[in-house]
Amino acid sequence: MRKMKGLSLLLICLMFVITACSGGGGAQTEAPKTEPAPAAEQAGSETPKEEEPAQPAAEPVDLGGRVIKVAAWWDLTPAGNTADEKARLEKIAEVEKKYNVKIEFVNVPFEEYMNKFTTSVLAGEPFADIVQLEYKSALPAIMKGQLLPISEFTTDQNNINNEANLQMKYPAIGGGEYGFDNPISLGLGLHYNRELFKKHGLPDLQELHAKGEWNWDKFMEIAKQATKDTNNDGKTDVWGFSGWAIDAVKHFTAANGGKIVDDANGKEGLSDPKTLEAAEFVNRLYNVEKVVKVKSGNKTNWEETNTFKDGDVAMFPAAEWMLGDVTFEVGIVPIPNGPQGSPEATYANTAASAKFIPKGVEDPAIVYQIYEETFDIQSTEEYPGQDYLEGIYTNQEDIDMIREHIAGTGVITVDEAYTDYPTGAFIEDIIVNNQSVTATAEKYKQQAQAAVDKMGK
Repeated sequence: MRKMKGLSLLLICLMFVITACSGGGGAQTEAPKTEPAPAAEQAGSETPKEEEPAQPAAEPVDLGGRVIKVAAWWDLTPAGNTADEKARLEKIAEVEKKYNVKIEFVNVPFEEYMNKFTTSVLAGEPFADIVQLEYKSALPAIMKGQLLPISEFTTDQNNINNEANLQMKYPAIGGGEYGFDNPISLGLGLHYNRELFKKHGLPDLQELHAKGEWNWDKFMEIAKQATKDTNNDGKTDVWGFSGWAIDAVKHFTAANGGKIVDDANGKEGLSDPKTLEAAEFVNRLYNVEKVVKVKSGNKTNWEETNTFKDGDVAMFPAAEWMLGDVTFEVGIVPIPNGPQGSPEATYANTAASAKFIPKGVEDPAIVYQIYEETFDIQSTEEYPGQDYLEGIYTNQEDIDMIREHIAGTGVITVDEAYTDYPTGAFIEDIIVNNQSVTATAEKYKQQAQAAVDKMGK
């Protein structure tokens, strides 16, 4: 790998958080508010509706000093630390002069963000021309007609509809394509403690993946081999797996070809056989084979996402931003596919976000054109996100695994968008209260469908 140029780690971390609180009326511990990650290319997204492209706007256009606002819950202003960031600052100045505009990056605290968005859009005066939104927040806004589809503000001349190397369409939602953002190769995978694997003679997961042997059965086999009492004191001190049970069910459901909720077709997914199979598998991990370390004592506690950092866990799902303070060498592979899964879908993207243009923005086609042009620079990276990935992973094999087998395989998961959707209660009953998976699905099926139906009204 070439010498790092040092992408601003703080900004990227804020942009790419993968884990977020899962909804549902259960007794689980809720996740704290976090800055969600862009969706990137995701598997399992719905087929967008065909819409007529907008007519191209004349250029150049003198906008008379208009301020174009781009909002997020962090500062989107390029830091100017890398060659690419410096080039974009120069490009922004060039575009501002070309169109006689001022581009302003608006940073609104996360806890205030959605209220500001909703009240300003309802008043017909969006607080920003381009807004960053979580997919779980964008879906209700789309259903209420508060966001514009990409076809209404782009033409066949825009980069997003051609090379898509400046901005790219993010996964369809609400029956069409609405979100866009920077191209990048990221995704959530199953990390493993390479040092622990070597110490205990466990097979390397990337080698198993390359041989086509990486599946649920092999995952369970290794998790059982890794779980042991190494000092003969009668207590397990090395574990096969750790994680947040709620996310674990979502991830294994996605890797089995299912969705916790089918937002494209307006159907609950808790009773889907693919979900049931995943829930049975996760329940086996926790309650039958007992290969999961539960540090807090609460299997549905969000804080279990960080348990792997103790260094005594073999395998764990984690976003790359979570690895900054680990003291051991890690590797990464996709979360293994289940019997009904495929390599095109390997994890649940529960915290996807992208940029959107609200209804009520003046001249949205021109606004988008200006924003897209600010990314038209000569990049020094060989691929989007190179600096960032090389700053986290020391092995090229890990980066290649992410780019070739994980990026683009996330399933957008927006159960939290539906008020009273009982994901948490469903998983709590199974994993904590040891209830039958099938009976629990029947128990919450009607509530889940009612929550989905309610949004469409």
